[in-house]
Amino acid sequence: MALGACTSLQLQQWQDQEDAWLRDTVRRHGWAVQYAAGAPPFAYTVGLYGFGHPELLVYGLDLQASAWVLNQLGDKIRDGERFGPGRPMQLAGWSHRLQLFPFHDGDDPPVLGSAQRFYGRGGADPVPALQLFWDDAGGRFPWEDGYELPGGLQPAPRPHSPE
Repeated sequence: MALGACTSLQLQQWQDQEDAWLRDTVRRHGWAVQYAAGAPPFAYTVGLYGFGHPELLVYGLDLQASAWVLNQLGDKIRDGERFGPGRPMQLAGWSHRLQLFPFHDGDDPPVLGSAQRFYGRGGADPVPALQLFWDDAGGRFPWEDGYELPGGLQPAPRPHSPE
């Protein structure tokens, strides 16, 4: 359904179904992965905050790669591992390195809309999140010289700016 062409009742019904799916998925698995096929595409977790860990967000990957990366990290978090900004890391079975940066989701509407709704949070006090960046085939990240993927595929991190 095209959300722009919905009545407010249809939008509420869609959101209720989405929220029910989310609650059920988080209850059964510990987290869910939400995917948005925009430009650029992005995916994020909902439920990792319940483990005392920031939610995770990744841009520029297709549905399968996004879900695989986020679920691999989700499994590690469920098992007690914690991730934060810092050194590059690698997942077994994936050729890319990852780096994490704080992500402040103060937009209206929020980027991590389902996560904010799930936890009853919003722009003034969004759920904590980390943005994952992955390197190109040459091992370079978007901020490094020679990065060979399209600009904007992985938007710059958005840390919280004090007001």
